[in-house]
Amino acid sequence: GSRRAACVRYRSPMALVQEIIRNKRDGGRLSAVEFASLFGAPANENTDASNACASDAQLAALAMAIFLKGLDRDETVALTCALRDSGRVLDWRGLDRPIVDKHSTGGVGDTVSLILGPLVAACGGAVPMISGRGLGHTGGTLDKLGAIPGYVATPDSARFQRVVREVGVAIVGQTAELAPADGRLYAVRDVTATVESIPLITASILSKKLAAGLDSLVMDVKVGSGAFMPTLEKARALASSIVEVGRGAGLATTALLTDMNQPLAPCAGNAMEVRCAIDVLTCASTANGPASRLIEATFALAAEMLVSARLASTRDAALEVLARALKSGSAAECFARMVAALGGPSDLLEHPDRHLLRAPCHRAVLAPSDGIVRAIDVRAIGMAVVALGGGRRRVEDRIDPAVGLRGFAQVGAKLKAGDVIASIDARDEAQAARAAAAVLQSYSIVDGEDRDRSEPRAEASVVIETIA
Repeated sequence: GSRRAACVRYRSPMALVQEIIRNKRDGGRLSAVEFASLFGAPANENTDASNACASDAQLAALAMAIFLKGLDRDETVALTCALRDSGRVLDWRGLDRPIVDKHSTGGVGDTVSLILGPLVAACGGAVPMISGRGLGHTGGTLDKLGAIPGYVATPDSARFQRVVREVGVAIVGQTAELAPADGRLYAVRDVTATVESIPLITASILSKKLAAGLDSLVMDVKVGSGAFMPTLEKARALASSIVEVGRGAGLATTALLTDMNQPLAPCAGNAMEVRCAIDVLTCASTANGPASRLIEATFALAAEMLVSARLASTRDAALEVLARALKSGSAAECFARMVAALGGPSDLLEHPDRHLLRAPCHRAVLAPSDGIVRAIDVRAIGMAVVALGGGRRRVEDRIDPAVGLRGFAQVGAKLKAGDVIASIDARDEAQAARAAAAVLQSYSIVDGEDRDRSEPRAEASVVIETIA
């Protein structure tokens, strides 16, 4: 494709895979040619490809060697490019819009993508957003889109590219054509206790984004009790790695650290979050309402995207453009066109309740006493949604889009006994009772006079830091 200049494809000579692993195990540096030989094509047509590529067992050994010995910036760039070049790289020649995207490390109530993609498209960007399914306690964008009847979340590349060209945005899942070696490497990481390696996380994220043919990328790295990186130090290290390696691979990359010490949206559950996104896009939810944190995060990330794509000169100018796109209805129109183009109902915005399921059993979780919400265990909130059926315990589990939690009391809220902490949509009373117990346990409510002021508090702003 046209966006490979800084990160070329290597036709690598043959190398013994075990020697490459031995080198990294002993603390050596691996070259771009060596990484390419692990995942790439044989050097010539007379060479047995099986000798050039690593087996799953060898990839597991390599992952552990990298976990223990690390990779420097150039090695991580080389690994990223090798994973990218294991499959197709999308070619956007002829498209007169900058190709931009956002990627999040995941959280609870993280409904940003459903709003941000159409919003940036309405401002002149092209957003080929390749998203994932839920992982652990975090909700996945694809699972949210799966709540929309008929929506084809994994179209072939031709349809994906056509929708981006015609609408400006398409939010879909990764296909086997894009960075397939990353899928192999991730599978072995998942079962070998090497998922947390920052170089491996960095290469996994960026290889897929590079395969999408982007001009620029904005990372949303979550920090807090609902994040995979719970501490600021770890989140900053990951964000810095992604920015440095992205730029080393020729992709303009910036990152925002954002707060995940409480759910981002006022709800967590797949159909609920689609409704929430529609409310924001149609201006039924405002920046002063329950979705204020979601809107703040979305606008901050979208503004960074417009600036990085040179669609706005400053963040303030970008925020003005975004506000106009939302108020005029052009962002909502982009969302509606994307949904229809990918097989969903054409009247979803007008009649969401006609298409989005809602579970039949409703229960309010009530505060047991007067007090102030000191903290929320957001991971526990996410797991309560999983237990309702809104996420997966096993890969093969089917998701129930109708269940979830809504109306969260936020950190710092002053409560009276009997006030609603959250509401539950469940399939039956027993399920609702279990969820209510989990929600109560996840909230730390203290007497206002006895509140320990040394306790960490949620960030006043959703955006903690920008890494550029």
